[in-house]
Amino acid sequence: MEFKSINPYNGKEIESHKEHSDSELISILDNAGVAFKSWSKVPVEKRCDFLKKAGQVLRDNTEDYAGMITMEMGKPVSESRAEINKCAWVCDYYADNAAEFLADQIIETDAQKSFVRHDPIGCVLAVMPWNFPFWQVFRFAAPTLVAGNTGLLKHSSNVFGCSKQIEQVFIKAGFPENVFQNLIIHHDKTETIMSHKAVQAVSLTGSEKAGSSVAAIAGRNIKRSLLELGGSNAFIVWEDADIDKAVKTALTARMLNCGQSCIAAKRFILTEGIYDEFVSKFSEAVSKLKSGDPLDETTQIGPLARVDLADELQKQVKISIEQGAELLSGGKQNGAYHDPTVLGNVKPGMPAFDEETFGPLAAMIKAKDEDDAFRLSELSPFGLGLTVCTTNIEKAISMAYKVSDGAYFVNELVKSDPRLPFGGTKISGYGRELSKDGIMEFINRKTVYIK
Repeated sequence: MEFKSINPYNGKEIESHKEHSDSELISILDNAGVAFKSWSKVPVEKRCDFLKKAGQVLRDNTEDYAGMITMEMGKPVSESRAEINKCAWVCDYYADNAAEFLADQIIETDAQKSFVRHDPIGCVLAVMPWNFPFWQVFRFAAPTLVAGNTGLLKHSSNVFGCSKQIEQVFIKAGFPENVFQNLIIHHDKTETIMSHKAVQAVSLTGSEKAGSSVAAIAGRNIKRSLLELGGSNAFIVWEDADIDKAVKTALTARMLNCGQSCIAAKRFILTEGIYDEFVSKFSEAVSKLKSGDPLDETTQIGPLARVDLADELQKQVKISIEQGAELLSGGKQNGAYHDPTVLGNVKPGMPAFDEETFGPLAAMIKAKDEDDAFRLSELSPFGLGLTVCTTNIEKAISMAYKVSDGAYFVNELVKSDPRLPFGGTKISGYGRELSKDGIMEFINRKTVYIK
């Protein structure tokens, strides 16, 4: 079987990728187990040196890697460069902090000495999505590898060009052979991978359906799993907010990566006193976004990554309008391209409210007051993150308990940062990536007791 990488902007084939045979896959898995035995014994300081070099490889090859991202999934090239730089940042972060994170934790007991060691667990499989094809991988790989584990990457088939380049980053950085390996396979091989003795865990970023399936396979094999799934983040604006600043933040929060982000703001919940002003100013800002070839430096909105994704978004728009939503701007589709779209009068029960809308669609929702805004936010089955815009910071802090999501941002779009734990609740998944929490997900916290 061959997988084809197709440029979503012009429909042209970029490259084809031949699937690994069953025997090749088993060899890769065996090699990952062998590599772990030696890699886990490399001092953490040395592993940090390798990771630091990986960050430099990313910076040295930014244009090549950014170009591949843009060609394979349609992200504006300026955003692709930013993605590569963020990957280099996460490499630096763990290279600088891993030794401290993994140091023995002394605990005073009645023992002569007692402490917790932090040992690697083995090989970890990463099942990754196409929307941030480098970043999603590096936020997994940096902490996982520097902890002494080996890694396997099963990427989305439409970004296999990126996955091959990612494997080369680690090779160029001097990582030992087979510490990080790329898999060109169909997702139906997940059971084979998870049942292999070398593989001890899986980290998946993707859809609810994919997460449920992979977690079930991991459970059957008594292997760890970490899931970062979908989101329908609320962007709440209170009466006292600086509307111009809120609109500027909201535009980026919704339209970055053409709206194809799990943590994008998708439901704009506006208290009724500022609803009309916010909607008017936001719609005007959306109308000024420049669409076009994502390789053009001035393009702000490119195509969605695949035609079927644009088809699904168009379906959600049409059904929401049929159910009473008001089309304020956009609304049209042409192949993989979908207009940046604003819907007003969105209510629970409509796809634009209930479902994850993975594209440039902003749903405007009116709330009676702050408490009603939080109530509407909590109606979602997702729980990744939420933004509150207000000038009353202390009040916003005091109301953080009202939100069940994994992140609560005030006057800023929800975003991932290597220094902060990242993850969701409810059907948005479980476990945490990044910061010290992220490196501890795939660690054996081993109690040592001496009498």
